[in-house]
Amino acid sequence: MPHSPRFVAVVKKLFPIRFLPAMATRLPIVGQIAHRLAFDGDRMIYLPQDRLIPVNEAVDPPGDLVLPSQVVEHFVEQANYHWIMSFCLCRDASHCRDYPLELGCLFLGQATLQIDPRLGRQVTKEEALDHVRRCREAGLVHLIGRNKLDTLWLGVGPGDRLLTICNCCPCCCLWRVLPHISPQIGDRVARMPGVTVAVGDRCVGCGTCTRACVS
Repeated sequence: MPHSPRFVAVVKKLFPIRFLPAMATRLPIVGQIAHRLAFDGDRMIYLPQDRLIPVNEAVDPPGDLVLPSQVVEHFVEQANYHWIMSFCLCRDASHCRDYPLELGCLFLGQATLQIDPRLGRQVTKEEALDHVRRCREAGLVHLIGRNKLDTLWLGVGPGDRLLTICNCCPCCCLWRVLPHISPQIGDRVARMPGVTVAVGDRCVGCGTCTRACVS
């Protein structure tokens, strides 16, 4: 049964103390129980922001170069159901003043049909793509994957019918607990590998560095 806004309000009240249960998961028995109940089968990936550096001349990226934004857009394009939360639970609970509260999570999949409509709305594919674009422009970072915890606090299922795309800020994200949580749970969250190229004043936009990065 989907959870109501009243239940979500309780979750927000408890959010500031999230570091305490996170640290408790380092106790073997507590960690095993927490993993089984809320994180079993999870796989979440942080996608770094697209970083494009203007140079003196246009450089065409190699054909097999995949930008983080393209990963998100791929899943949005493939999904049949798209649902946007009307607020970010993490930023709202933390009273964030640096990033927009209204840019909430995007959920994909059939399980979104069960989410309480008072928490957000079903949207079209085009609206979902526009939402993730606005999130990137606001400086938010995408976290994408299966997250059993979302099925629990939303009260929906099955878990394999829900894909989460969080839009995270550096100050309020739930997963700031990673340094404190048990490795068994923390290993469920990874970062998309990437490269960083520093461009100096001598760059003429020849494209050699982009070819080297993907070779």
